[in-house]
Amino acid sequence: MTWIPDTCTLPTTERPLRSREFASLFDDALRSLARTGPGALTLYLVPFPRTEERVRDLVARESSCCSFFTFAVERDHDRVKVGVTVPEGREEVLDGLARQAEDALRSRAG
Repeated sequence: MTWIPDTCTLPTTERPLRSREFASLFDDALRSLARTGPGALTLYLVPFPRTEERVRDLVARESSCCSFFTFAVERDHDRVKVGVTVPEGREEVLDGLARQAEDALRSRAG
């Protein structure tokens, strides 16, 4: 959780819970990810029942406390596609989210 910036308005006590929500989502549904630029990441999720609803709820709550994140969620054929962007200077936050997603993929593969 060291990648969560001080500017995040989510109360400190709730940050581990939010991080676990992302980890749980990644563990359950992440299929792959692609870094499409220094400030851009795309996550591809398995469209289990309610995956899209779960993602939309989570990113809406995340956007409300970390306003520098921009999320775009769409159904893309046989997957849920989540585009995540941050402005210049916030790349380290996106790097942290990408590492968390990559860790979930590695743990599932191992």
